[in-house]
Amino acid sequence: MIGLYIHVPFCVKKCNYCDFNSYKIDEKSKKLYLNNLKKEMEIYKGELEDKQIDSIFLGGGTPSILNSQEIKEIFYNIRKNFKIRIDAEITMECNPGTLNLEKLKIMKEIGINRISIGLQATQNYHLKAIGRIHTYEEFVKNYQQAIDVGFKNINIDLMYCLPNQNIDEWKETLEKVTKLNPSHISAYSLILEEGTELYNMYERKEFEIIDEDTDINLYNYTIDYLKSKGYNQYEISNYAKEGYECKHNILYWKCKNYLGLGPGASGYVNNIRYNNVESIQEYNELLSGDKKPILSKELLSVQDKIEEKIFMGLRMNEGIKFDDFKNEFNIDFRKKYNKQLAILRERQLILEDKSGIKLTQKGREISNSIFIEFID
Repeated sequence: MIGLYIHVPFCVKKCNYCDFNSYKIDEKSKKLYLNNLKKEMEIYKGELEDKQIDSIFLGGGTPSILNSQEIKEIFYNIRKNFKIRIDAEITMECNPGTLNLEKLKIMKEIGINRISIGLQATQNYHLKAIGRIHTYEEFVKNYQQAIDVGFKNINIDLMYCLPNQNIDEWKETLEKVTKLNPSHISAYSLILEEGTELYNMYERKEFEIIDEDTDINLYNYTIDYLKSKGYNQYEISNYAKEGYECKHNILYWKCKNYLGLGPGASGYVNNIRYNNVESIQEYNELLSGDKKPILSKELLSVQDKIEEKIFMGLRMNEGIKFDDFKNEFNIDFRKKYNKQLAILRERQLILEDKSGIKLTQKGREISNSIFIEFID
């Protein structure tokens, strides 16, 4: 099982909360990027010739900022260089304001079968405050166009704990979005990252951070409300109608192999974790010289893999399966982590049965502190 991630690093403008590797689009950089992305695929072609790709994810940045011909070019080169399973999940991230009917038709025709639309909030004043380029009305138009051309698997990204957002506004966002009946919803609590415009605004005291108790209350409300509307929480921030869980993200959470292409992309292949250079200029220069644009790589030790499997496994609602650890690492999980499990059971942070453990709702609320318990 292997996935393919392609990073498209261009945006119309950078959102105020964003610390992802992205740049304001310009034609020269875009043309060089597309040419060198093709080269990067060709470099990896031989290494993956005996493997079939189970899932593809175009992220960013804003992949939907590319025009129809450019999107077709990327997928032509993907299929030319790699073997794609006939039932592969193929996702493309999209932002309202960069979509139109023609582009959506082309995306559907070339085999994209899942789109992820970044909405974040339904109130236009919040969208403006966090630097989004679209209105809620533009999102609804694009969403309906996607339905009209035949997309059935659509994720909508949402964000709570926005500056000056109140509980009723978040409830309104969830209500409006669920009425649209998407197959999948991702709901994240805002994290202020240093170096972003939103962090600078906070430093200038233009807003106050929402307190931890309110954050937890919003999280719990989200779980309960979405469950009442038929969305199963299968990971800390992800909710899906039955059968629409994101296969590509599950591949990450189950620590499977994936190839990462594009500036700033990371990958994990044959026990090696690697990160590409972030600078698009450096990315283009390295590939122009037929070199892999890798900044760093690390051969994961057995202990690294154990800790990552725990961290990722506990993110998912199904949790950790004891047999997986026995089969992969020859570890009796309950024996090795007996002390940690006893503490977590006493604090009612985990549920345990003969097959494995998973976090309780109380545990999910403080999941990061639980992950640390297992680090050796």
